[in-house]
Amino acid sequence: MHLLLIGLLAGTLDAIAAVLLFLAGGNKDPRMLFRYIASAVYGKRAFAGEGFMPFMGLLFHFLIAISWVAVYFFLHTHIPWLDSHPLFAAVIFGSLVWIIMNLIIVPYSKATPRPFSWLFVVINVVILIMAIGLPAAYLSI
Repeated sequence: MHLLLIGLLAGTLDAIAAVLLFLAGGNKDPRMLFRYIASAVYGKRAFAGEGFMPFMGLLFHFLIAISWVAVYFFLHTHIPWLDSHPLFAAVIFGSLVWIIMNLIIVPYSKATPRPFSWLFVVINVVILIMAIGLPAAYLSI
């Protein structure tokens, strides 16, 4: 239950940050962000008229966040220094989440690749550190 609650918190924080970043980029409809997440599984069909695709994207988003928190819980039981250095662990883990998601998982999904931007990388890594890394590191102790 503890893992699920931290995963839901992490997913909520990450979703809020993602929507705010999406809107700050000039995009008008946050549902498109969640359609993009759904496109990892459904491909271009996620952008067709089906009204359930934003919901599927949101569901996938939370499943991914909960999965990353579960990975952290597993690691923290095997790597004792994670408990004694939670801030460092959060930074490393949030960065690792970005690397694995953006360099391994998303490229092998059906989602259309996004253009590369160092600014976008830095912002997204900071978001993942704050939304996934910090809750996992500080609340799993």
